[in-house]
Amino acid sequence: MALNIKPLGSRLVIEPIEQEDVTASGIVLPETAKEKPQKGKVLSIGEGDRDEKGERIPMDVAKGDKVLFAKYAGTEIKVDDKKLLILKESDVLAIVMDK
Repeated sequence: MALNIKPLGSRLVIEPIEQEDVTASGIVLPETAKEKPQKGKVLSIGEGDRDEKGERIPMDVAKGDKVLFAKYAGTEIKVDDKKLLILKESDVLAIVMDK
């Protein structure tokens, strides 16, 4: 998917990572029982906000990072039949570090 969206300021475009349809014990979850995703992959980042002197403040997250974000954060959009989120960097709670 070619992403033609450039977020402004301290905003990010995130592809939410959906939870599994089947639990560890084998129970199949219907759509209505699933939790809203709170984990996603950063597809694109803005240049960061500006400080009082007009200089850019670098972002803490980078393209490709997996992040945890607030449950109802951001604005949902649809691009090429994929659900994406645009949210502020301040809505990101943590970067998931792979072992």
